Amino acid sequence: MRCPEGSWHEASFIPDVADRDPAWRVASRFRQLRGDDYAGGFVLRRFESFVGAEVRTWWVEGSCRLVTAHPDTPAHQPAAAFDLAAVEASVRALDLPFVTADFALRDDGRWRIVEIGDGQVSDRPRSTPAAELIAALNTEDR
Repeated sequence: MRCPEGSWHEASFIPDVADRDPAWRVASRFRQLRGDDYAGGFVLRRFESFVGAEVRTWWVEGSCRLVTAHPDTPAHQPAAAFDLAAVEASVRALDLPFVTADFALRDDGRWRIVEIGDGQVSDRPRSTPAAELIAALNTEDR
């Protein structure tokens, strides 16, 4: 879940999760601002600074079939320096028939998986023609 617009410090950023009262205030405010859009629970992770737009990858049976822009930023095509070698074994180990994995470039130059999906909400970026995506995911010709 993304932070409600303009509420980063009061509803998303927890400087020290060990400091329970302020952490709970931030989580409670996040829940309040999400209202009926809140679903599930909270996921906390260490803050990392990302640069540039996310990259979406499309995998079938542990093999990356296509690398595209992220649907939220369809005009930002993946950087030529994007290299899947470091993550292929991890995605393959999921042993899933289909998965999308979104990556973001950290400010230290390393790529981070920021989201993995099973296709339920894996939108196609407008910049990738539907026929190209279908052809890439088609397993009948392989």
